[in-house]
Amino acid sequence: MRIPVKNLILAAVCLSAVDPVWAESISGQDRDEIARLRSARGFAAEEVSLLLEQVNKAGERGIPTEPLANKVKEGLAKGVDPKRIDPVLRQMVTHFESAQEVLREAGTRGVAEGNRRVAVETLAEAFSRGATAEEVRDLVRLSQDGKQKVTQETLAAGAKSLAVMKEGKIASQDGAALIGEGMRQGYKPSELLDLSREVKRRGGEFQSGRANIQALREQVRRGDRGDRLFRNEHGDSGGGDHGDRGGNADHGERVREDRGSGGGDRGGGSDRGGRPERGGGGHGGRDH
Repeated sequence: MRIPVKNLILAAVCLSAVDPVWAESISGQDRDEIARLRSARGFAAEEVSLLLEQVNKAGERGIPTEPLANKVKEGLAKGVDPKRIDPVLRQMVTHFESAQEVLREAGTRGVAEGNRRVAVETLAEAFSRGATAEEVRDLVRLSQDGKQKVTQETLAAGAKSLAVMKEGKIASQDGAALIGEGMRQGYKPSELLDLSREVKRRGGEFQSGRANIQALREQVRRGDRGDRLFRNEHGDSGGGDHGDRGGNADHGERVREDRGSGGGDRGGGSDRGGRPERGGGGHGGRDH
Protein backbone atom coordinates (compact mmCIF):
# COMPACT_ATOMS: atom_id res chain seq x y z
CA MET A 1 0.00 0.00 0.00
CA ARG A 2 1.44 3.33 -1.08
CA ILE A 3 0.85 6.41 1.11
CA PRO A 4 0.67 9.73 -0.77
CA VAL A 5 3.73 11.91 -0.17
CA LYS A 6 1.58 14.89 0.81
CA ASN A 7 0.02 12.84 3.63
CA LEU A 8 3.48 11.94 4.94
CA ILE A 9 4.52 15.59 4.88
CA LEU A 10 1.35 16.64 6.72
CA ALA A 11 1.90 13.99 9.38
CA ALA A 12 5.50 15.12 9.86
CA VAL A 13 4.41 18.73 10.29
CA CYS A 14 1.79 17.78 12.86
CA LEU A 15 4.26 15.69 14.84
CA SER A 16 6.93 18.37 14.78
CA ALA A 17 4.44 20.94 16.11
CA VAL A 18 4.42 19.15 19.47
CA ASP A 19 7.65 19.50 21.42
CA PRO A 20 8.15 16.35 23.55
CA VAL A 21 9.83 18.53 26.17
CA TRP A 22 6.43 20.03 27.03
CA ALA A 23 4.49 16.75 27.23
CA GLU A 24 3.05 16.03 30.66
CA SER A 25 0.46 13.85 32.36
CA ILE A 26 -2.05 14.53 35.10
CA SER A 27 -0.43 14.57 38.53
CA GLY A 28 -1.07 11.90 41.12
CA GLN A 29 -2.43 14.53 43.49
CA ASP A 30 -4.98 15.72 40.93
CA ARG A 31 -5.92 12.15 40.06
CA ASP A 32 -6.51 11.30 43.75
CA GLU A 33 -8.55 14.45 44.31
CA ILE A 34 -10.72 13.73 41.27
CA ALA A 35 -11.27 10.16 42.49
CA ARG A 36 -12.32 11.47 45.90
CA LEU A 37 -14.77 13.97 44.39
CA ARG A 38 -16.20 11.33 42.05
CA SER A 39 -16.81 8.97 44.92
CA ALA A 40 -18.34 11.67 47.11
CA ARG A 41 -20.77 12.66 44.33
CA GLY A 42 -21.56 9.09 43.32
CA PHE A 43 -20.57 9.36 39.67
CA ALA A 44 -19.59 6.27 37.67
CA ALA A 45 -15.85 5.65 37.53
CA GLU A 46 -16.08 4.97 33.77
CA GLU A 47 -17.48 8.43 33.03
CA VAL A 48 -14.78 10.22 34.99
CA SER A 49 -12.08 8.00 33.47
CA LEU A 50 -13.02 9.39 30.06
CA LEU A 51 -12.34 12.90 31.35
CA LEU A 52 -8.97 11.84 32.76
CA GLU A 53 -8.07 10.24 29.45
CA GLN A 54 -8.92 13.49 27.66
CA VAL A 55 -6.68 15.44 30.04
CA ASN A 56 -3.77 13.02 29.57
CA LYS A 57 -4.07 13.06 25.78
CA ALA A 58 -3.98 16.85 25.85
CA GLY A 59 -0.89 16.70 28.05
CA GLU A 60 0.82 14.45 25.52
CA ARG A 61 0.39 17.28 23.00
CA GLY A 62 2.13 19.74 25.31
CA ILE A 63 -1.03 21.28 26.76
CA PRO A 64 -0.83 22.08 30.50
CA THR A 65 -2.84 19.49 32.40
CA GLU A 66 -3.30 21.40 35.65
CA PRO A 67 -5.99 23.85 34.44
CA LEU A 68 -7.83 20.99 32.73
CA ALA A 69 -7.71 18.92 35.92
CA ASN A 70 -8.89 21.95 37.88
CA LYS A 71 -11.89 22.25 35.57
CA VAL A 72 -12.77 18.60 36.14
CA LYS A 73 -12.43 19.02 39.91
CA GLU A 74 -14.51 22.16 39.89
CA GLY A 75 -17.30 20.50 37.95
CA LEU A 76 -17.36 17.42 40.16
CA ALA A 77 -17.27 19.51 43.34
CA LYS A 78 -20.38 21.32 42.09
CA GLY A 79 -22.10 18.04 41.28
CA VAL A 80 -22.00 18.61 37.53
CA ASP A 81 -22.54 15.46 35.48
CA PRO A 82 -19.28 14.33 33.80
CA LYS A 83 -21.14 14.33 30.47
CA ARG A 84 -21.61 18.09 30.87
CA ILE A 85 -18.00 18.63 31.88
CA ASP A 86 -16.79 16.88 28.74
CA PRO A 87 -17.71 19.59 26.15
CA VAL A 88 -16.33 22.34 28.40
CA LEU A 89 -13.06 20.42 28.66
CA ARG A 90 -12.96 19.95 24.89
CA GLN A 91 -13.46 23.66 24.34
CA MET A 92 -10.60 24.43 26.71
CA VAL A 93 -8.35 22.04 24.78
CA THR A 94 -9.33 23.77 21.53
CA HIS A 95 -8.35 27.14 22.99
CA PHE A 96 -5.03 25.74 24.20
CA GLU A 97 -4.28 24.27 20.77
CA SER A 98 -5.10 27.60 19.12
CA ALA A 99 -2.82 29.37 21.59
CA GLN A 100 0.05 26.99 20.84
CA GLU A 101 -0.37 27.46 17.09
CA VAL A 102 -0.56 31.26 17.25
CA LEU A 103 2.46 31.51 19.55
CA ARG A 104 4.50 29.29 17.23
CA GLU A 105 3.56 31.56 14.34
CA ALA A 106 4.42 34.67 16.39
CA GLY A 107 7.85 33.19 17.06
CA THR A 108 8.54 33.19 13.33
CA ARG A 109 7.71 36.90 13.28
CA GLY A 110 10.21 37.94 15.91
CA VAL A 111 8.33 37.41 19.19
CA ALA A 112 10.69 36.07 21.89
CA GLU A 113 9.74 32.87 23.69
CA GLY A 114 9.75 33.95 27.35
CA ASN A 115 7.68 31.86 29.77
CA ARG A 116 5.87 29.51 27.43
CA ARG A 117 3.48 28.01 29.98
CA VAL A 118 2.22 31.36 31.24
CA ALA A 119 1.88 32.59 27.66
CA VAL A 120 -0.08 29.55 26.50
CA GLU A 121 -2.47 29.64 29.45
CA THR A 122 -3.03 33.40 29.22
CA LEU A 123 -3.61 33.33 25.47
CA ALA A 124 -5.99 30.39 25.80
CA GLU A 125 -8.02 32.44 28.27
CA ALA A 126 -7.93 35.39 25.88
CA PHE A 127 -9.47 33.19 23.19
CA SER A 128 -12.13 31.96 25.62
CA ARG A 129 -13.06 35.58 26.29
CA GLY A 130 -13.44 36.58 22.68
CA ALA A 131 -9.99 37.41 21.30
CA THR A 132 -9.23 35.98 17.85
CA ALA A 133 -6.10 34.67 16.18
CA GLU A 134 -6.28 37.49 13.65
CA GLU A 135 -6.35 40.08 16.44
CA VAL A 136 -3.23 38.51 17.95
CA ARG A 137 -1.52 38.77 14.56
CA ASP A 138 -2.51 42.45 14.48
CA LEU A 139 -0.93 42.96 17.90
CA VAL A 140 2.31 41.40 16.65
CA ARG A 141 2.30 43.80 13.72
CA LEU A 142 1.36 46.86 15.79
CA SER A 143 4.02 46.18 18.43
CA GLN A 144 6.94 45.83 16.06
CA ASP A 145 9.89 48.24 16.27
CA GLY A 146 9.16 48.95 19.92
CA LYS A 147 11.47 49.91 22.75
CA GLN A 148 12.17 46.29 23.54
CA LYS A 149 11.50 42.90 22.01
CA VAL A 150 8.02 41.58 22.67
CA THR A 151 7.85 38.22 24.47
CA GLN A 152 5.17 35.55 24.26
CA GLU A 153 3.97 36.56 27.74
CA THR A 154 3.51 40.17 26.70
CA LEU A 155 1.71 39.17 23.50
CA ALA A 156 -0.62 36.86 25.41
CA ALA A 157 -1.33 39.56 28.01
CA GLY A 158 -2.00 41.98 25.17
CA ALA A 159 -4.53 39.58 23.65
CA LYS A 160 -6.25 39.11 27.00
CA SER A 161 -6.26 42.88 27.54
CA LEU A 162 -7.93 43.36 24.16
CA ALA A 163 -10.56 40.77 25.08
CA VAL A 164 -11.21 42.60 28.36
CA MET A 165 -11.73 45.91 26.55
CA LYS A 166 -14.06 44.26 24.03
CA GLU A 167 -16.14 43.13 27.01
CA GLY A 168 -16.38 46.85 27.82
CA LYS A 169 -17.77 47.57 24.31
CA ILE A 170 -14.50 49.00 22.98
CA ALA A 171 -14.11 48.40 19.24
CA SER A 172 -11.52 45.76 18.39
CA GLN A 173 -9.56 48.06 16.10
CA ASP A 174 -9.35 50.82 18.70
CA GLY A 175 -8.44 48.42 21.48
CA ALA A 176 -5.76 46.71 19.39
CA ALA A 177 -4.20 50.07 18.50
CA LEU A 178 -4.07 51.07 22.17
CA ILE A 179 -2.65 47.76 23.40
CA GLY A 180 -0.23 47.56 20.48
CA GLU A 181 1.12 50.99 21.41
CA GLY A 182 1.50 49.90 25.02
CA MET A 183 3.51 46.89 23.87
CA ARG A 184 5.68 49.15 21.69
CA GLN A 185 6.37 51.36 24.70
CA GLY A 186 7.54 48.41 26.76
CA TYR A 187 4.49 47.96 29.00
CA LYS A 188 4.77 44.90 31.22
CA PRO A 189 2.01 42.24 31.03
CA SER A 190 0.56 43.46 34.35
CA GLU A 191 0.50 47.06 33.08
CA LEU A 192 -1.36 46.05 29.92
CA LEU A 193 -3.93 44.17 31.98
CA ASP A 194 -4.36 47.05 34.44
CA LEU A 195 -4.85 49.44 31.52
CA SER A 196 -7.50 47.23 29.95
CA ARG A 197 -9.41 46.85 33.21
CA GLU A 198 -9.49 50.60 33.71
CA VAL A 199 -10.69 51.16 30.13
CA LYS A 200 -13.39 48.54 30.64
CA ARG A 201 -14.42 50.13 33.94
CA ARG A 202 -14.77 53.47 32.16
CA GLY A 203 -16.50 51.95 29.15
CA GLY A 204 -19.48 54.26 29.51
CA GLU A 205 -17.26 57.31 29.25
CA PHE A 206 -15.75 56.07 26.01
CA GLN A 207 -19.19 55.19 24.65
CA SER A 208 -20.58 58.63 25.45
CA GLY A 209 -17.56 60.49 24.08
CA ARG A 210 -16.45 61.86 27.45
CA ALA A 211 -13.25 59.85 26.99
CA ASN A 212 -11.37 59.05 23.82
CA ILE A 213 -9.34 55.94 22.99
CA GLN A 214 -7.24 57.79 20.41
CA ALA A 215 -6.26 60.43 22.97
CA LEU A 216 -5.42 57.69 25.46
CA ARG A 217 -3.26 55.98 22.86
CA GLU A 218 -1.38 59.25 22.33
CA GLN A 219 -0.70 59.45 26.07
CA VAL A 220 0.69 55.92 25.98
CA ARG A 221 2.85 56.85 22.99
CA ARG A 222 4.28 59.76 25.01
CA GLY A 223 5.22 57.34 27.78
CA ASP A 224 2.44 57.95 30.32
CA ARG A 225 1.50 55.04 32.56
CA GLY A 226 -0.81 54.14 35.41
CA ASP A 227 -2.76 56.91 37.13
CA ARG A 228 -1.29 59.56 34.83
CA LEU A 229 -3.29 58.14 31.93
CA PHE A 230 -6.62 58.96 33.54
CA ARG A 231 -5.99 62.28 35.26
CA ASN A 232 -8.45 65.02 34.35
CA GLU A 233 -7.67 68.68 33.97
CA HIS A 234 -7.76 69.11 37.78
CA GLY A 235 -5.05 66.52 38.26
CA ASP A 236 -7.46 63.96 39.72
CA SER A 237 -7.38 60.48 38.29
CA GLY A 238 -11.08 60.15 39.04
CA GLY A 239 -10.72 56.43 39.49
CA GLY A 240 -9.20 55.85 42.90
CA ASP A 241 -6.30 53.45 42.88
CA HIS A 242 -6.94 51.86 39.54
CA GLY A 243 -3.63 52.60 37.88
CA ASP A 244 -0.23 51.13 38.54
CA ARG A 245 -0.46 51.49 42.31
CA GLY A 246 -3.94 50.11 42.85
CA GLY A 247 -3.78 47.53 40.11
CA ASN A 248 -0.41 46.09 40.95
CA ALA A 249 -0.88 46.20 44.69
CA ASP A 250 -4.27 44.58 44.36
CA HIS A 251 -3.44 41.76 42.02
CA GLY A 252 0.24 42.00 41.20
CA GLU A 253 1.31 40.08 38.16
CA ARG A 254 -2.17 39.14 36.97
CA VAL A 255 -0.79 36.90 34.25
CA ARG A 256 0.39 34.44 36.89
CA GLU A 257 -2.85 34.86 38.83
CA ASP A 258 -4.77 33.40 35.89
CA ARG A 259 -2.30 30.62 35.13
CA GLY A 260 -4.78 27.82 35.35
CA SER A 261 -7.50 29.45 33.30
CA GLY A 262 -6.62 27.66 30.13
CA GLY A 263 -9.47 29.39 28.38
CA GLY A 264 -12.23 27.75 30.37
CA ASP A 265 -15.36 27.78 28.25
CA ARG A 266 -17.87 30.39 29.17
CA GLY A 267 -20.72 28.02 28.75
CA GLY A 268 -21.48 24.77 30.47
CA GLY A 269 -21.89 23.79 34.05
CA SER A 270 -18.33 24.35 35.14
CA ASP A 271 -17.77 27.78 33.66
CA ARG A 272 -15.66 30.54 35.25
CA GLY A 273 -14.03 28.14 37.57
CA GLY A 274 -10.79 26.29 37.57
CA ARG A 275 -9.73 28.33 40.59
CA PRO A 276 -6.65 26.46 41.63
CA GLU A 277 -6.38 24.33 44.65
CA ARG A 278 -2.66 24.94 44.48
CA GLY A 279 -1.15 28.04 42.99
CA GLY A 280 -2.77 27.63 39.58
CA GLY A 281 -5.43 29.33 37.69
CA GLY A 282 -9.04 29.41 36.91
CA HIS A 283 -10.72 32.66 36.16
CA GLY A 284 -9.71 34.06 39.49
CA GLY A 285 -8.65 37.23 37.73
CA ARG A 286 -11.83 37.70 35.75
CA ASP A 287 -12.58 41.35 35.30
CA HIS A 288 -15.91 42.80 36.21
